[in-house]
Amino acid sequence: MSGAHHGFEDLLRELAPQVLAALVRRHGAFDACEDAVQEALLAAALQWPEAGVPDSPLGWLVTVASRKLVDQVRSEAARRRREDALALATPQSALLAHAADAVPASDRDDSLALLFLCCHPSLSAPSRIALTLRAVGGLTTAQIAAAFLVPEPTMAQRISRAKQTLKSAGTALSLPEGPECAERLAAVRHVLYLVFNEGYTTTGGTGLTSLELSTEAIRLTRLLHRLVPEDTETAGLLALMLLTDARRPARTGPHGEPVPLAEQDRRRWDRRLIAEGVDLISRTLPRGQVGPYQLQAAIAAVHDEAEDTDSTDWPQILALYDLLEQFGPNPVTSLNRAVAVAMVQGPAAGLDLLAELEGDKRMARHHRFVATRAHLLEMLGRHEAAALAFREASRRTASAPERRHLTRRARRLESAM
Repeated sequence: MSGAHHGFEDLLRELAPQVLAALVRRHGAFDACEDAVQEALLAAALQWPEAGVPDSPLGWLVTVASRKLVDQVRSEAARRRREDALALATPQSALLAHAADAVPASDRDDSLALLFLCCHPSLSAPSRIALTLRAVGGLTTAQIAAAFLVPEPTMAQRISRAKQTLKSAGTALSLPEGPECAERLAAVRHVLYLVFNEGYTTTGGTGLTSLELSTEAIRLTRLLHRLVPEDTETAGLLALMLLTDARRPARTGPHGEPVPLAEQDRRRWDRRLIAEGVDLISRTLPRGQVGPYQLQAAIAAVHDEAEDTDSTDWPQILALYDLLEQFGPNPVTSLNRAVAVAMVQGPAAGLDLLAELEGDKRMARHHRFVATRAHLLEMLGRHEAAALAFREASRRTASAPERRHLTRRARRLESAM
């Protein structure tokens, strides 16, 4: 029964953006349409397990959501004008003549336009993420709030403000054209990238990962790739997610503690995801339009195809990081490049690069910067300095599993002195 329940959830999550896009295109009023779709999804979640999935689940949801929307508008006397406009836009026959499971008149998939709408320039990055997960991902407000470790009312207010911002901006469900299209597509990719990263290594809380977030990011990126198959950076982003997520089974120990890449049991890596990711990036890179996501995916592929750390092609990884840095300064890229330099030229060379990074306020006090310095000091045999650095890193992280892991590494070095 549990498997069937998850099957219903997966189907509803897949259909949610298509239903919302259909309503927004027909009626406008993103905020009201989104509420109506949530009610329709709830109705389906309650009815389908008992009555069975309709022959046309999408048609069922669109029809029920449309009826919910009309009921909602009619119940608000203060919005009589909106009711009149909706009545004109939706003939009564369209609501009464067809069964809820009838095949919709159009098979048009506006999911990409909906993704673009949720990543509108007028919204802040946190609002884009929240609205995308709610409207396109089908996650509940409670699920999004739990994933980002904020109270549900706080997340509800954030989503509500985002919907009001879109309403005030008078946005329509349509694909932008020309340079604006490329800019908005880049924003969509960035939102999905942030969602995946937060799911793969949470920034706080008691767990190292949030499987629901990273899984949803992969699902939405698959959708985006299907809608824009010729976009090489979208393909690169999907490959990066697959190649990174393939390591998830080996990333944590029996008590939830993080396991560094060099110590992971690579037999536990998901070879199916690795094969899919390698195939995708191998077909994408030769096309010549190389971007940051493709380069990060290529780096992940080199790691995933190596039998162990010693057999990793570190010179190739360093060359890829050199290319990645040409796309602009990024402290995380510089930090990772320092590790690659340490593996190729020795830990002292890596520490020299870290010393240059200390002037970057975004990274100097970040726990991963300090933890990397501690690791390179340990490689040099400077165990006392490494132990102090590991303890400093443990104090700076908000993640409980990472804090315990860094503290254990400090204690291990201290006991060996």
